[in-house]
Amino acid sequence: MRKVRVAFFAEILVADFDGAARTMFQLFNRIDPGQFEFLFICASGPEQVRGFDCVRIPSLPIPFNSHYVIGMPAFAATETRARLDAFQPDLVHIATPSFLGHFGLSYAKENRLPVTSIYHTHFISYISYYFKYLPFLIKPVENRVRKWQNRFYGSCDKVYIPSTSIANELVESGMAPHNMKIWKRGMDTSLFSPTKKDEQYLRKLTGNDLPTVLFASRLVWEKNLETLIDIYNLLKAEHVPCNFIVAGDGVARKDCEARMPDAIFPGQLDHTQLSVLYASATVFVFPSVSETFGNVVLEAMASGLVPVVADGGGSRDFIAEGENGFKCAPYDAFCYVEKIREVIENPALRSRLSENAIEYSRSYDWDELARVYFSDLIALAQPTEKIQFED
Repeated sequence: MRKVRVAFFAEILVADFDGAARTMFQLFNRIDPGQFEFLFICASGPEQVRGFDCVRIPSLPIPFNSHYVIGMPAFAATETRARLDAFQPDLVHIATPSFLGHFGLSYAKENRLPVTSIYHTHFISYISYYFKYLPFLIKPVENRVRKWQNRFYGSCDKVYIPSTSIANELVESGMAPHNMKIWKRGMDTSLFSPTKKDEQYLRKLTGNDLPTVLFASRLVWEKNLETLIDIYNLLKAEHVPCNFIVAGDGVARKDCEARMPDAIFPGQLDHTQLSVLYASATVFVFPSVSETFGNVVLEAMASGLVPVVADGGGSRDFIAEGENGFKCAPYDAFCYVEKIREVIENPALRSRLSENAIEYSRSYDWDELARVYFSDLIALAQPTEKIQFED
């Protein structure tokens, strides 16, 4: 059987860089080389991914967030098209509707190739943060981005949406539902597990045995860090006896350290370290509404950590209120603190929520999700049979 050739466009192909990268590498790690050949085109990444060539194009750092780069395919269009022509892809996958993503879409349409995409980033939710000092621009920019995004994803043959809530939001914003497919995320329950609990590790980090409130994510303002800071201040004002740990790194870290002086900032942790922290903490607080899925919330739940999250974005879909965690109005610090206190002060409730969170996380299986994705690629790559009608 001829192998299916996939041209895969993604801005950043660095394992564990962020939630989107972790999702992509879960798929890459399950590629069957007997069935598929991949050519990767990226702005930042290695020379090869899983033994397949990776073409790196010129890029520029994103203003206000130097951790990210944006590919500039126009600066290498001839060479990139030559590599694609030599590869002869059967279909194209595009991770992000960036300049590179539009280049991939244009190439696919010129060559009549099917296109798939995963909705990784909820761009609309970022705009209010980046334009908070120019509020009169927020609505016009949101409308423009919405039209641009809807046009892009509407041109794809299949778009994988990670949660029902996000799918509903996208349809309400005018995105056509005809090519959407709910495709969640998986969970490595051998890595994220309550068995990783280590009270000595937590004691060494905090210097005490108090309950621990944990936040883990990239430290960028679009994660609703202003509300996180409000939660911290309210816990202090109400003299709630607890540690407050903020795990992760990013452009907002210095400001967060200055505004949460008694919080503990362990920095960027690898998955092994993070799994221990999840399993050893008491409450996971996550006010972000910009997630399409919310990997960290599911990781925390799989570790037995009770989540208190924003009732917004994709993360809300995990939570059965009062059964495996709590949801709060996204910007209401008082609600988060009320629920945090309830979990800390009621061990029986905490135990029940923890057990239910663990059980819920077991339903997310990467092997099954990968099977669905690769089966779809094979189906899309099949040439459409031309039906001839007799007179």
